[in-house]
Amino acid sequence: MLADKPKYTALIMAAGLGTRMHAAEKKQFMDLNGKPVIWHTIRAFEENGYIDNIVITVPKGGAEEMLKLCVSSGFRKVRSITEGGDERFRSVYNGLRSVPEDTEYILIHDGVRPLITREVIDRCCKYVPITMACVAAVPVTDTIKRADPSGFARETLDRSQLWSIQTPQAFSFTLIKKAYDSLYKTIEEYGADTGKITDDAVIVENMTDTRVRIIRGDYSNIKITNPGDMAVARALMAARDGNSDT
Repeated sequence: MLADKPKYTALIMAAGLGTRMHAAEKKQFMDLNGKPVIWHTIRAFEENGYIDNIVITVPKGGAEEMLKLCVSSGFRKVRSITEGGDERFRSVYNGLRSVPEDTEYILIHDGVRPLITREVIDRCCKYVPITMACVAAVPVTDTIKRADPSGFARETLDRSQLWSIQTPQAFSFTLIKKAYDSLYKTIEEYGADTGKITDDAVIVENMTDTRVRIIRGDYSNIKITNPGDMAVARALMAARDGNSDT
C-alpha cells in the first residue's frame, strides 16, 4: 500500500455477554470450525490491506483472555483491548477513546459477524473517504408488513426500498467521535431514549447533518445471536472454505 494512504482502524465490538446463546461460554469464544468466533473476525481485518490498526472491546474482566488469544494468534495490528459498557453504544464510545490518534477512518464491526469478507471490508474502505459515512447492508427479501397495536397488518412496505443493515459501519473518525460526543452531552443535559440507538449510523443521522450511504454487504455476513445462528455459520464457513480449495 502507498505510504501516504489514509489510516484506517477497525473497532471490533466483542463486549456482549451473549445471554441469548444460553451457553456457559461467551459466544465470541465459542468454537467455530476449530477456532473461536472472534478469531475469525479479527483475522479478516488483520489480513486486510486497508486496515492499519485494530481496537477490540471486551466484557468487564475479559481483557486478559482476549490478549492471550491475540498474542498466541500472532495478530500484529491489535493496538488496544478495552472494556465495554453496559450498552453497545457505551462500548463503542469506550472503544473510540482508545483509537490511535492518526486514525482518519474507522470501521465499526460486530465481533460475532465472523464471516465478513474482504470484498465488503474493501467496499467500506473505498466509499468512506467519499461519503464520510457508509454502512454494509443487503436488500430485504421477505415481505415486510407494518402491524397496528392489536397485531393486525396495517400495510405492506415496499421492499425495494428496504435494506437489512449489517456491519462494518464506516465513518470519518472525526465525524463519528463528534457524533458520540454530542450524544453523551445530550444524555447528560436532557436525557435520551437510548433504547432507540440500534446502530452507529443512527447516531450520525441524529447528531450530524451527514447522510449515511448504504453499500452492498453480503448475505453470509450473519450475526451470531442464538444457537441456530452458530449452526448456520458453521455450514457457511465450511462451504466457503471448501470453495476456496477448488
